[in-house]
This record gives sequence, structure tokens and C-alpha cells, in this order.
Amino acid sequence: MPTVPDHGPPRRTGLSRGVADALTRRPSRRSLLRGGAAALGAGALAPSLAACGSDPSISEDPDELVLWYWNRSASPILLDQAAEQIPGTSKHLRADVIGTSFDTKLRTSLAGNAYIPDITYINSNNALYFTNEDLFLDLGELGADAVRGDYFDWKWNLGMTPKGRFCFFPLDIGPTGYFFRQDVFEEAGLPTDPAEVGAAIATWESWIELGTELKGATGSFLMNDAQAVYEGFLNSSPERYFDTDDTPLYEKPDSAVRQAWDTAVAAIQAGITARIPRDRGTDQNAAWSSGRTAGQIGAAWWTQVLEESAPDTGGLWRIADQPVRAGNSGGSFAALPHTCKDPEAALAFVMWINSPENQAIAYDDVQLFPSTPGSFDSPKMAYDGDFYGDQNPLDFFSAAAETVPSSFISTWETVIGGSFSLEITNVETSGKDPEQAWDDAVAQAAKVLTKRGVEA
Repeated sequence: MPTVPDHGPPRRTGLSRGVADALTRRPSRRSLLRGGAAALGAGALAPSLAACGSDPSISEDPDELVLWYWNRSASPILLDQAAEQIPGTSKHLRADVIGTSFDTKLRTSLAGNAYIPDITYINSNNALYFTNEDLFLDLGELGADAVRGDYFDWKWNLGMTPKGRFCFFPLDIGPTGYFFRQDVFEEAGLPTDPAEVGAAIATWESWIELGTELKGATGSFLMNDAQAVYEGFLNSSPERYFDTDDTPLYEKPDSAVRQAWDTAVAAIQAGITARIPRDRGTDQNAAWSSGRTAGQIGAAWWTQVLEESAPDTGGLWRIADQPVRAGNSGGSFAALPHTCKDPEAALAFVMWINSPENQAIAYDDVQLFPSTPGSFDSPKMAYDGDFYGDQNPLDFFSAAAETVPSSFISTWETVIGGSFSLEITNVETSGKDPEQAWDDAVAQAAKVLTKRGVEA
């Protein structure tokens, strides 16, 4: 296991020129206005610029580093330890829980150059910050690459910006699989062993065929909504909406987005989705509990969600490989704003709390699924429940994580992706013509991108 070296007292003179420049660089008013516009373009609130000339630090204690995180995104056990002393450093941590509007608060602080934490957690939407990546330090320049081999490569790559800077350090992940009701499948005369089910749905076409058999035999649906089919396809694809130059890919006839769309439409037309919008959570839970819906493409964290949503179905659920390959849904990152008072100590904390050993502790403490394969060798990584019969979800998802492809998520995906999700829902729930819905989604995306200056 890697260890974090003892850096001793913080020394700015040991930093590379690029990092030193980043630490002393303060955005001009013009650049702040550009950052504010980007924040608005990505859906955040307008930042206040009144504090541009103020001290950006939250804590005046030179030995205290401040972390912003949200509830259950970090292990309280490890945070308490770091509050005494960050291992390998002379610093200690102050961990501030940020409640609602986490991104709005962080983006406002960055744009206003005031009240900025030394370390911040960022959810799976880290691409939202790519347009303002210069407000974060390049962790590769600080030595993060020394532990790169400890992490799933695809997760590490998600922390790279389009400019090739490594600004977002891997925290947890969300590898996916297909959850299914074994009892309902048995009633339908379908395979019930997870390996056999996985083999039977190796392609999206065969998955839909199995859903048709299930519906005909039992009246049960394969999924609750078509949006989950669309997302399940796209989350397991190496290609998404844009390339690394932010060139739109979705208008190509064979694009992954178009294939995901066509697959979701095929599921709707085959009648294998229950057509329950996801905002009707109670209805979705009732469908899983009753067996009206016999499955769901879900991430590792969904194991706990399902146990809480359908507690009376314990022992009836199993997990199979989803069509083609596993995807990823969720997971988060850590980043160091450019104002961080001690980047070496801050990175030491990030590397320590996310080491394979400590990610195993975090799983045991708050069920954060590790981004480090080595964590699964720890006795802390244990599942002793029987909600999934004799199947161990940890074994399943640790294997699934090995097959997740590397992909690129653009800032602009967070802006235009909702248009496609909305229109696929319109097809499912309102009977809208699929081609008209696709054209409307593409037109809305083009309108938004043109307004943001991404397309001419």
C-alpha cells in the first residue's frame, strides 16, 4: 500500500513553477465575470463579486485546512482522526458539512474569490467545473500520479480535464448491474441464476426479448421507466455526447447517444417499461415491492436503496451483468482550489483518506464503494446480509468495476443532456412520435449551445 511521505512544515519553495504560479494567481475582474457567466450557463446561481479583494481563506489558523463535503460523502471515523492531525503532516482538518446547493455555494465562493475551502469534495458532476479548471490545482504536478496504479483507470481518467490537467482525485464509484426479481423470473420460466441471466441479456436486443417474454408470462415489466434504459446504455458506453474538443457527437447516425435513444424507444414500443416517471417515487417503490416491475439497472449504491425501498422483498433479488458491459453511475471526487494554503498537506490528506485501506474503512462506515481495487482484500469489506440470497453484492460489483470503460464527460453534457431525457420521457408517457422527440431534443441542444457560444 502506498504511504504519504512526511513533508514536514509546508514549503512553497518546493513547488513546481506551474503550481507556484497557480497559488499566487488571482483571477482578474474580467476572468471572474467570465467564470460567473459559465456558472450561469451551467445552471448555477449568479455569483456575488463583492468580495473580490478579500482574503479567500475560511480559517485564519495557518495549521488548519478546511474541507467542504456533504453528509455521508466521507467517513466520520477518518475525519475525526484528521481533525487531530492529518497523517504525514503538521496540519489538522476542519470538516464543514455543506447542506443544500453545494455546487452553488462552491461556485459562488470561487467566482467571488472569498470564503474558499482548502479542499473540496465534488460530486460526479465534476465536468461542471471544466470551464473554470484554472481555479483548481493540478494534482499531478503535486505528486498524485505516484498512486495512480491504486485506482480504477477509468475513474482516474474522469478526473482529467480537457486540457490534460488532473484536478479531480477519485473518491467512490458506482459500477452498475441489472437487479432482478428471481421469483418473478422463475414464474415466467426464465433463467434465474445470475450468470445465466447475464448470458441471456448479453446484448440490448436480447434484453428486450427477455423482457417481452417476462411481460407475456407474468404481466411484469423489466424496468420502471425508459429514461433508466437510456441512461443505462449511455453510462456503459465509451462515447457520450461530446469529444474532448467539445465537438457534439450525438447528431451522427451511429452515435452512442442515438443508439441509447433507439434502445430506449425499442423498450417502450415492446411494452417492457412500466411507464412510471421517476418523480413518482412511491409508485416506483410499490412496483418493485409487488413484482409489477421485476428489475432495474442500478449502481452499487442501489443495493442499499432497494433494501430500504422494498424491505419486504428480502431474499428475492439477484444481480446479473447488464447488457454489453457495466457502466458507472455516481461517485465523487476531491479537488484543491487554487487558494489552498498548503497544497502538499492538502494532497496528503486526500491521498490518505482515499488509500485502499481507508476506502475499505469508509465502506464499512458509510457504504462508499471504493475506487481502489486493493480495498476489496480488506476484512472491512464484508457483506453479511441475505437480501440478495446467497449472492454477495460486493463480489459482483467489484468484478463489474473492472469492465467499466473510460469515457469523457463534457461540461456541456450537464447543460444539454436533460433535453434528451425529457423527450424520451415524452415518448414514453405522452405517446410523442420518437423521431419528432429526437429532432426536438437536438434542436433544443443546438439552441442552448449556440447561446453559450459552443456552436456557431
